[in-house]
Amino acid sequence: MTLATRTLGAHGPRVSAIGLGAMGMSDLYGPSDQAESIATLHAAFEAGMNLIDTADFYGSGDNEMLIGQALKSRSRESVVLSVKFGSRRTPDGGFQPVPYDVSPEAVKDRLAYSLRRLGTDYIDTYRPARLNPQIPVEETVGALAEMRQAGYIRHIGLSEVGPDTIRRAAAVTPISDVQIEYSLLSRGPEKTIIPTLRELGIGLTAYGVLSRGLLSGHWSPSRELSGNDFRAHSPRFQGENLEANLRLVEALGRVAERLGATTSQVAIAWVAARGSDIVPLVGARRRERLAESLGAADVKLDAETLAEIETAVPAGAAAGERYAAPLMSTLDSER
Repeated sequence: MTLATRTLGAHGPRVSAIGLGAMGMSDLYGPSDQAESIATLHAAFEAGMNLIDTADFYGSGDNEMLIGQALKSRSRESVVLSVKFGSRRTPDGGFQPVPYDVSPEAVKDRLAYSLRRLGTDYIDTYRPARLNPQIPVEETVGALAEMRQAGYIRHIGLSEVGPDTIRRAAAVTPISDVQIEYSLLSRGPEKTIIPTLRELGIGLTAYGVLSRGLLSGHWSPSRELSGNDFRAHSPRFQGENLEANLRLVEALGRVAERLGATTSQVAIAWVAARGSDIVPLVGARRRERLAESLGAADVKLDAETLAEIETAVPAGAAAGERYAAPLMSTLDSER
């Protein structure tokens, strides 16, 4: 199949209508298989999925090296690499409980390492993973603009930021897109963030479109999670919250069954249907799951079906926050 394409904002790249988030291939979702990950990346390329999202801290650089290996058989211009930076890790695989390192100095230092690990001389979209309130966003995007001028990056993005920060950054330099969690269970961006992006001509790349597996239709309440699986500590996967959320998924599944689609395909198609300026990122780690996610491109949602989905999973119906309280407090997008 060949995916349709969309342009991310007025200043961003043209990308496949569905992108691939590669984090789970190296980190935070339990054990992964490197050979299967490479095969999944190759399958994504063959299907026309050209947007690949990663971060330098996914697997402490492992994810970038994995993608770099997969890219060796591809034309560099055929792939759009989106890379986040700023989070700092500890030797045991944890995250340092300190503000994100998004200083101008860090921009250049982290970029140098990412270019080497990815085996490329430029990154298509480079972005801070989170805002550091101690570092003015103008300083961060100013340094990014310098790197764009020097040819090391082509576009500047942001992640998990609110309207005021978006406006301040856009006043300094063109912003291609903002990456943020957006799904049937996470609809906060609809209030003020998406309207601001549309006013300014900035695109949105939506991660967590399956709410980290909850909306996949494959989640079992008896599933055991390893200690390094992020979901073992996520409020939406705990106790009564999980039970309530799975009831919503069951309702969505009934809509999917009527459409002859899977639950995950309908959840992905719903995000894609929210606007041509929105590109959902799917976190498939295996070819089987990738193929299912790609099938969302063929799911057409008319007004009647969209209303049916809204009834099945109403806005604000999710039980539990998307992150534990300490992490929620760091999100500029939630203020």
